[in-house]
Amino acid sequence: MSPEDPRTARTRARLRESLFEECADRPLGEVSVSAVVRRAGIGRATFYLHYEDLPALAVDACAEVVRAAVDALHAWQTEPAAPPPARPPAALAGFLAGAAEHGALYRTLLLPGGGGPLGERLHRELRARSRAERAAVGAPHPDLVATAVAAAFTGVLADWLHGRIPAAGPEELAELVWRLLKGLHRAV
Repeated sequence: MSPEDPRTARTRARLRESLFEECADRPLGEVSVSAVVRRAGIGRATFYLHYEDLPALAVDACAEVVRAAVDALHAWQTEPAAPPPARPPAALAGFLAGAAEHGALYRTLLLPGGGGPLGERLHRELRARSRAERAAVGAPHPDLVATAVAAAFTGVLADWLHGRIPAAGPEELAELVWRLLKGLHRAV
């Protein structure tokens, strides 16, 4: 079966949803393949046709959070050269609220400081999008700024999910992160 096959897509979607449901009550380290496949209603062998192990499923399940984060940070753009608004896009606070909702799972994959498989993926995709957008409008130092933006956002998100940034709810954090990232863009 190819990745585009609808059966593959349905099976993977069921496994991802099953993993989220299993992780709602306990950390990923306490979840078993058996519990995930039982909840998804598929066989264990089918699981291994799609994923090497639970962490591979978890990273795939969380890939949507990466896309959502990148899109939320760029939701304000209606044209490539438009200056960023003073206030963060509503999608950013919405993304942060959703991340908090699945915080237990994300904390397993997104380590403090922004490491881990989810952190690496978020950094890579955010850096690529930021770099492409800066380069498209001829902004200076696209590599430097894109790396700084990706590292700052990934690190702040990780530390917030791990409780290292106290008392900031999604709305407040969105405001703070927005100002930080705008400052990075203006720095060079």
